Amino acid sequence: MSLLTPVVDEDGAPFWEYAARGELRIQACAAPDCGELRFPPRPCCPHCGSFDSEWRLMSGRGRIWSYVIPHPPLLPEYAAQAPYNAVLVELLEAPRIRLVGNVVAAPDAPLNSVDPARLRIGAAVKAAFAEVDGVTVPRWLLERG
Repeated sequence: MSLLTPVVDEDGAPFWEYAARGELRIQACAAPDCGELRFPPRPCCPHCGSFDSEWRLMSGRGRIWSYVIPHPPLLPEYAAQAPYNAVLVELLEAPRIRLVGNVVAAPDAPLNSVDPARLRIGAAVKAAFAEVDGVTVPRWLLERG
């Protein structure tokens, strides 16, 4: 058994393709009078109804909006890495956009590489990317050691 990986669908495929290149991009409405960012990706803008979209490059910077330290029982691959964190990060450029991930010491570090006591709501983080079972996923690094 391996770690859980995302299911890549047609709407979200560009997100994962950009992630594989080390870029954090978020889908945005391309209608001239709208331009709203949206996540998760979808074919139609929930604000104006347009089907036109583009993928905007983000800085990758954000803040921890929420987090949890999961407790047993866990899936076997995750139990072996406990205690680890699961975080919800709000992007600085788009506070309504929140991404799930893990705060780690380095992109390819184990999920338990950051002491849970170091996590705080509002802590500044920056996206990093790691390949997990063939899919490149965003992970998060604390901006201040």
